[in-house]
Amino acid sequence: MNTSTAVAPVITAANESLRRDFPLKPFAIRHKLAGHPLLMLPRIAQLASELPRDLIEYNSGKVAISQDPDAIPSVDLDPVDVVRQIETAGAWMVLKRIENSVEYRKLLEDTLLSVARARGFNSLADAGFEQLEGFLFVSSPNSTTPFHLDSEDNFFVQIHGEKFFTIYDNSDRAIVDDAEIERSMTKHRNLKFDERFASRGQEFHLFGGDGCYVPYQWPHWVRTADSHSISMAITWKTRDVRRLNDLHFFNSMLRGIGLPQKPPGKQPALDTLKLAFYRTVTTAIKPLRASMGMRKVLRRIALGKKANYYLKDA
Repeated sequence: MNTSTAVAPVITAANESLRRDFPLKPFAIRHKLAGHPLLMLPRIAQLASELPRDLIEYNSGKVAISQDPDAIPSVDLDPVDVVRQIETAGAWMVLKRIENSVEYRKLLEDTLLSVARARGFNSLADAGFEQLEGFLFVSSPNSTTPFHLDSEDNFFVQIHGEKFFTIYDNSDRAIVDDAEIERSMTKHRNLKFDERFASRGQEFHLFGGDGCYVPYQWPHWVRTADSHSISMAITWKTRDVRRLNDLHFFNSMLRGIGLPQKPPGKQPALDTLKLAFYRTVTTAIKPLRASMGMRKVLRRIALGKKANYYLKDA
């Protein structure tokens, strides 16, 4: 893990935001990644040719905010052509787990380390930034990313184009309840959007060099403007977040066999037992995940027959 003392501040935010709002509330950030060679279309196309196919998801960008996951229109192009033709492809794409590339991992680590240092820490580990992952988004003009939530904290950086990123507070579970959180984390991320809550969103209007912090499980939806968009999510999971995620996943599996569970935190003693069992099982099967074919099988067993929805041959 990168702990160099000579890392320049790649991401910056108002001091009061990092002190007062992080990690519980969203806030605007600025960054120095716009125009970086690794984040330009030619290099992204190369990355699309290198990643395992199940780490690339794409579909039409002409979708609703409250998009039915069973009716997402597809795009009849291969991943590399989607990137090369993004101005006219009418597509939305995400390249997942880009930290598996040495070059991209260093970029992610150096960027997040600048935040750790701004908060007074000497390393990612000291700051609690664990399980670092990166996601690259490439979208055609006038595309929509439906309403959803993510199972990690996220510094979202806009590299190219204009984007509107609207985030909703879900701390009181009024917008998305516990059952929907569990379902969206383990089945399909799309959530139902209720127009009654539209005015409660916080919108960030982003151009290259802008960004925002997205707290764990805060629902959001995104749209691009009249040019193609390149964005990146720099994410991490703290120990507490990993614990919550594991419990959500195990609860979903139990619900799938007719044993619905109370959300994490409602039964602490039972949570501890479930967590120990779940982690024992997942540790045992972890070596199997090296194969893409086995990853597809395991997703289908754990999450249902539609778990591989983004693979055309699934």
